[in-house]
Amino acid sequence: MSDIQNQHRRFLEYSVVFKGNTPNTIRGFKGNFGVFQKDVKTGSLEGLNRSIIEGWIIQGKLERKWSAKTIRNKLQWMSLFVAWGMGQELCQQNFVKDIPRPRLPKQLPKSLSRTEAEKLLEWSRHFPYQYKFDRARGYAIIATFLLTGIRKGELYNLKMNDINFESHSMLIECGKGQKDRMLPMNSKLEEVLLEYLKERKRMNKENMYFFSAMRQDSQMGDKVVKRLFEKIKEKCKMHIYPHMLRHTFATLMLEGGCDIYSLSKMMGHTDIKTTTIYLSATVTHLQEQIVKHPLNF
Repeated sequence: MSDIQNQHRRFLEYSVVFKGNTPNTIRGFKGNFGVFQKDVKTGSLEGLNRSIIEGWIIQGKLERKWSAKTIRNKLQWMSLFVAWGMGQELCQQNFVKDIPRPRLPKQLPKSLSRTEAEKLLEWSRHFPYQYKFDRARGYAIIATFLLTGIRKGELYNLKMNDINFESHSMLIECGKGQKDRMLPMNSKLEEVLLEYLKERKRMNKENMYFFSAMRQDSQMGDKVVKRLFEKIKEKCKMHIYPHMLRHTFATLMLEGGCDIYSLSKMMGHTDIKTTTIYLSATVTHLQEQIVKHPLNF
């Protein structure tokens, strides 16, 4: 193991123990380091400087067409790595902090209309799966995405005890930023989840995870959602992905009259400004506001 590999391993251990970074964040750090190590031939953190990092970013932009978001992500990771190195007296300064970050394009979040969302739910309910459990689980997954705005990682980690039908709530434990939050469940979602639980019981699933694997009594595999969405794209002719359904939840909630503060809590946003982008994406909300113009007669 080279010096920089050993240094990055120690950085990851530090990030887990002292910063409380999630497994998903650590996987991102590992991925960025793998790309960096392949592109930049350096044996240690001490051998890096601003010119080397800028050259790597320029190469990524010109040759691999890295987006502004990708570049910002890689610079953020490198800045954290170098800052850790400073604390270990491996670097004198964090030269990455001085590298300009490209502006992110202000794109509206892509979402489904109410009609499209209803079509997706109906398709999920009646799709001719080979196994009843598979259909019930697929329907429950789509409904949970659309009716709670849950993130994909949060859905995979849902446990049986997190679903409370008496209080009509769902606990999201250690979501993004290691924060817990409670989500309300409406009657439609409860109906779908209870239908899935009947199949889960019939298949003798007793593991603690709510969404169970079909062939084993264990947590659902991380490829299940990917395969489900591939089927949707092929059969339903809808280009969707899990985060689009999260965006759809937010826009439909606003169109239904939900206030921005409540939506922010349900989405698990630290800053309410993150939630306000959905106001721009909600045409119905804007149409309701424009009629208030005093010259509208």
